[in-house]
Amino acid sequence: MNLKGLEALRAFMEGGSINAAADRLGRTQPQVSRLLGALEAEAGFPLFTREKRRLAPTLEGREFYAYVERALYSLDEVGYEARKIHQRQRRHVRILTAPHVTNVLLAEAIATLTEESPAFTATIDARSRLDIELWLGHEPFDLGITVLPLNSDVIEIAPMVTVSAVAVMHESHPLAARDVVTIDDLIGLPMVLNSPRTVLRQRVDATFRKVGAEPLLRLETPNGVVACELAARGLGLAVADGFVARSSFQPGMAIRRFEPSIDLEYVFIFPRWRRRNPIVDRFVTLIREAALRAVSRDHPPTTAPLLSKPSGSGAP
Repeated sequence: MNLKGLEALRAFMEGGSINAAADRLGRTQPQVSRLLGALEAEAGFPLFTREKRRLAPTLEGREFYAYVERALYSLDEVGYEARKIHQRQRRHVRILTAPHVTNVLLAEAIATLTEESPAFTATIDARSRLDIELWLGHEPFDLGITVLPLNSDVIEIAPMVTVSAVAVMHESHPLAARDVVTIDDLIGLPMVLNSPRTVLRQRVDATFRKVGAEPLLRLETPNGVVACELAARGLGLAVADGFVARSSFQPGMAIRRFEPSIDLEYVFIFPRWRRRNPIVDRFVTLIREAALRAVSRDHPPTTAPLLSKPSGSGAP
């Protein structure tokens, strides 16, 4: 399809009008109208309706634009990579990770690297672990951080740190008076759990099965931060990733050690097809150091240690 017509569609959808699209593209309104008309003819179905003398996208038009947007994004990435090569830029890192990792580890490492190298830049693409699995091999990145297990032929894996799951609740919860919460303590108590597809939920369910019980599910969410926040409001008890609990800590939240231990292996992932530049290796070192400090950091006596021991830390 005509690229100029697709670009006109994006400008119209983002700007909301022919006039705004013309301003974005540096064209006249009649030119943009002709491009959109030609695109509609090429598509073979109505992309727009006219409402009160203004164009509005049809349902089919919105569905079509979802594909157009992804296609143009890929083309934008091609141009971006070309500019990087032209400028011989070697100090940019594209990071693929979960939002809570950004809060706990990346900010400190980025601050250090920025001081060491003012030319350093980064793109941080925050996604859930499930999204990371789906996007591997489809989205460009230099460095990823996620939790095992992870099976993919397009990546290399290096260890980062082992994080233990913790029990999260409101400070008024009866179990908040204990230093350690066990699986037996949770039998029959309302819980806020991650969705069944998540690694942590599968491990929690397996732990319940070992004692011949099932969790009493009150609320369920794929987002660990949301689970912690709901638990902190007194809506149930959550078993959470230690990093997630740390990143979502708020007044009224109690975090306690959980037994039997559920250990989550955090790893670095790298695309096999991309040559790793020195700035990525330096970034990995800084993140790993921040992770090791996080697992060994002292915590207030009212809060049990959130994290566990570091895993093997061989060079990536």
